[in-house]
Amino acid sequence: MNLRLTWVQPEDLVGHELRQAALDGRDAREIEERWYAAGGAPAPDRAGASEPPAPPRLRALAERLLDELALLESPLAADEPTDLDAIVAACPHWPRSVDTPFPVGRDRLHAAWLGRAAGCLLGKPVEKLPLTGIRALARATGNWPLSTWFTAHGVPAELLAAHPWNRRSAPTSLAENIDGMPEDDDLNYPLLTLLLLQRHGRSFTTADLARLWLDELPAGRAFTAERIAYGNLLAGVEPPETARFRNPFREWIGAQIRADVHGWTHPGDPAGAAARAHRDAVLTHTGNGVYGAMFTAAALAVAAGGESDVHGCLAAGLRVVPPHSRYARAIRLGIETARTEGEFDVVVDRLHAAYADTHHWVHVLPNAALLAAALTHADGDFTRSIGRAVSGGWDTDSNGATAGSLAGLLAGGPDALPERWTAPLKNRLATSVPGFDRTGFDTLAALTHQEALRP
Repeated sequence: MNLRLTWVQPEDLVGHELRQAALDGRDAREIEERWYAAGGAPAPDRAGASEPPAPPRLRALAERLLDELALLESPLAADEPTDLDAIVAACPHWPRSVDTPFPVGRDRLHAAWLGRAAGCLLGKPVEKLPLTGIRALARATGNWPLSTWFTAHGVPAELLAAHPWNRRSAPTSLAENIDGMPEDDDLNYPLLTLLLLQRHGRSFTTADLARLWLDELPAGRAFTAERIAYGNLLAGVEPPETARFRNPFREWIGAQIRADVHGWTHPGDPAGAAARAHRDAVLTHTGNGVYGAMFTAAALAVAAGGESDVHGCLAAGLRVVPPHSRYARAIRLGIETARTEGEFDVVVDRLHAAYADTHHWVHVLPNAALLAAALTHADGDFTRSIGRAVSGGWDTDSNGATAGSLAGLLAGGPDALPERWTAPLKNRLATSVPGFDRTGFDTLAALTHQEALRP
């Protein structure tokens, strides 16, 4: 039997760690030479597992090389700490703590849940597709710039053969197939965070989160860094080492997609939101991966407070990120590019020129730059926010979800969102998180509101 479990095979992890080493400026040339001389292969470009399985000798070598790669020091470490105190010390404009958060209404939280779902669903059928494929499929039906759901109706057969939809998502996420919100990790994680707060309150620990995952998150619903950390927990590795041990995905997008509820429940308190997101993120991520969660939580906290526009939200997010880090540079690049280019396709082309040849499509840095660019260029408009986030490629459903979350908060309520995005959701989402399957977004807003009011 050939069981190729994605994102965990040691022979696949080596290629990803070599790529991360190059991004970090770690000198891994000697290790890389040994790997390829022994018959090792680069990491799969888009899939999570290679074919065929590696022979036992190569797998054993892969495990040894992963440990050797972990010992190489990064010259960027001083500018990219993971410890919260060090992060705060590196941020000259860290926001003040808020003793009495702003009130946030259920309607605003309802719009955030709906926005996150709609943005995620828009991106699902084109996840993993190259930028050229996304553009061609949308243009074939006159849906460019993106302003509504993808559809297979009217798309030439040869184009569908060249750029097939995401096989898992097309049956539930094309316009003709949508019947409520299908399951997705971008919605599962906010549900798990809600459970975390219900059980442990704002004083939760990283260990509390780890136990919650083991109790309530099916292992097959975790991916990349989360799957590695999950396996590490089962092997007896304790957090925060779960984020570091043989985990080449520790600076990918996973922690960034888990941060929303921390922001939603800290209205007007970006410092508090960022600190809670940090406590969550270090289970699975380090450095720039952690900053993605902190940035998102802080930006959403400001949006939940209802006292700023999208540009102020992005600026608030930057205040909780070390300014000399690669994550901060990615956000600034996205914002500056969006401000200087009138056509968003040109913005996207510039970002792909900067990142596509060096970063995996799930890495946090290109996706952060694209998210910031999309939100800046859309200037708060909901449709343009999710449309631009998805149209830029890379992790389309995750970027659409985060953009929709922030734009939904800024809209202020579900009635302010276009009905073409909310009606197909049918106030219902599917999930494997216990107790939430087929729950309505209005109910989720009420539950989130309770946690936002909790001291």
